[in-house]
Amino acid sequence: MRIPTLTLKEAAHLPRWRQPAFLLFLMAAAMPIAFATWSALLNNFVKHAAGFTGVEIGWLHTVREIPGFLAIGVIVLLWVLREQVLALLALGLLGATTAVTAMFPTFGGILTITLLSSIGFHYFETVNQSLQLQWIDRKRAPQTIGWIVAIGSGASMVAYGLIVLTWKTFDLSYNLVYGLSGGFTLAVAIFAALAYPQFEAPDPQLKHFVLRKRYWLYYLLQFMAGARRQIFVVFAAFMMVERFGFEVHEVTALFLINYLVNMIAAPFMGHAVARFGERRALIVEYCGLLLVFLSYGGVYWFGWGVFVAAALYVIDHLFFSLAFALKTYFQKIAAPEDIAPTAAVAFTINHIAAVFLPAALGYLWVVSPGAVFGLAAAMAGVSLLLALMIPRHPEPGYETIFARGLPVAAE
Repeated sequence: MRIPTLTLKEAAHLPRWRQPAFLLFLMAAAMPIAFATWSALLNNFVKHAAGFTGVEIGWLHTVREIPGFLAIGVIVLLWVLREQVLALLALGLLGATTAVTAMFPTFGGILTITLLSSIGFHYFETVNQSLQLQWIDRKRAPQTIGWIVAIGSGASMVAYGLIVLTWKTFDLSYNLVYGLSGGFTLAVAIFAALAYPQFEAPDPQLKHFVLRKRYWLYYLLQFMAGARRQIFVVFAAFMMVERFGFEVHEVTALFLINYLVNMIAAPFMGHAVARFGERRALIVEYCGLLLVFLSYGGVYWFGWGVFVAAALYVIDHLFFSLAFALKTYFQKIAAPEDIAPTAAVAFTINHIAAVFLPAALGYLWVVSPGAVFGLAAAMAGVSLLLALMIPRHPEPGYETIFARGLPVAAE
């Protein structure tokens, strides 16, 4: 069957459910079903199936982040594949590998299947971010991306809600839950590949490595975001299991609350970014994260209880959801043809710290968990200083507060 190719202008005449924005919404819903389920069960699965400690969990996440570091390989794949095709292939790989995760309950097996699923996740996220910035009008980008975040949160909430309601009630197994969630994501990827035409953005994308001086602040912000995120993703949830003895349904309930808050808040955040600008949004995010990470340390330094830790986890996740302001900042300063290659480069930069930080901090965690969160607070402080360099109205040639009046470089 030959799949037609349509420009974005031609696609505007399609039924609403077959338009580019709806495909972005559909993918935003499908990806978290697999990834959220994997995340919700992970800490309990690896602890019960393979006896993981902080050291092993650190190595697991280091392996998981290697494909993110190698996301620049997307540029090579785009020589032979369209971005839309690559996005759906990667989404299908994520679904398929999630479905079989519980079949490999050993340290080596878990690392191997995690590496494969991570290739699907990171390559999907790289291309998906590029497609969002190409397919969404700049004037509506913050609001539309806010809705995409809300849809992803809603899908995660559905996955978490089902786990909370059924895990203990029906004594479910890891094998069944991983199989159903991963199979659903795989089925959606196959449906999307068959049901949608290929959408052609108006600006052909460069298909070679792009690293421009004028994007330097964006690169630094991406690096710091990746480093901070590792501490949240790897150790904040592990803390709930290791320190407070959370079971699967309890961890999942916490995730459920997270995504309920995000589903409600994300559209409003999109409107706030559109009104107040990326500079102010990121300043608020980094100030909030600085306080949250210091408070995480207080859980260990001052013996604060489980309710404080759980509340911090929800607030933490809410601040991280503001990170899409970094996407729209780049959309405003980027040359249109740079979006796809720079998405790959930025994803690699975002994951530089991710390759070594989880494993290294796993050893520090064994000695002093509070010190891990203190380091995260310092990273949030550096990010705050960088955010102060973003102009109120960024554009090509005015990427930072130091660049006013400078011509756009061609390098």
